Amino acid sequence: MIDAALARSLVADQFPHWAGLPLELGPRSGWDNRTFRLGRHMLVRMPSGAAYAQQVKKEHRWLPQLAPLLPLAIPRPLAMGSPGRAYPWHWSVYGWIEGDTAGRGSIADMDEFAASLARFLLALRRIDASGGPAPGLHSFHRGGRLVVYDRETRQAIAALGRHIDNDAATRIWQAGLASAWNAEPVWVHGDISVGNLLVRQGQLHAVIDFGQMTTGDPACDAVIAWTLFEGSSRKVFQEELALDAATWLRARAWALWKAMIVAAGFVKTNAEEWSKPWKVIRELLAAQ
Repeated sequence: MIDAALARSLVADQFPHWAGLPLELGPRSGWDNRTFRLGRHMLVRMPSGAAYAQQVKKEHRWLPQLAPLLPLAIPRPLAMGSPGRAYPWHWSVYGWIEGDTAGRGSIADMDEFAASLARFLLALRRIDASGGPAPGLHSFHRGGRLVVYDRETRQAIAALGRHIDNDAATRIWQAGLASAWNAEPVWVHGDISVGNLLVRQGQLHAVIDFGQMTTGDPACDAVIAWTLFEGSSRKVFQEELALDAATWLRARAWALWKAMIVAAGFVKTNAEEWSKPWKVIRELLAAQ
């Protein structure tokens, strides 16, 4: 069990100079990590499974290089913890970033928020990706080819049966499969979602959780066009992001895959934007 007592013990064992600081469960624990506030200025982040543990060293390797080249705050690694106290994986201490999780109630202007996020992703794509990690299990194949999820997607289409337009869903999926990123690999965040966007005074302030970071096809980073944005904000995001039509086809396919496997009950998630997968499915099918 990953709880505050375990985190406190690991900190005391491996970083005794921080042992006296208060430690409590933080507000940003996700599905793949447990997060604890350490003092006022730090957080402890502990992977919840082996599939996520391999992301720790990647973040420590690359985030310090990306940070100076980006227009918004991103996590700042301070220390890497080792396995201990029956906890089997590496873990991290990061600097605390102030801000509230993005949501319709915390965003002052959705169009400006969309433009700000698009500018961040453009800046990320412009950074030299030479030597960066290629897509794989560590990124859950974000940045790679959709074909990895072909069987699961077709099973989801079949499982949803009469509840969706199977032909329309299949067309969207096949259009994504038929397309590929043929340019040089670019940096990909891998999980651009409201839970990983922090807001201060109504403005986008930081992008966090780079665990699925990779280099390759940026299509998966555009999924938020359907999970958060709509109407004018979606249009602003699409125009500012300046992706080609084929990449938008793959982005739509990525969004449909995730929405369908959640709706079909193939996976569980605590991500807010996937709490209403049917809404995302309806919008995707209507916009084909």
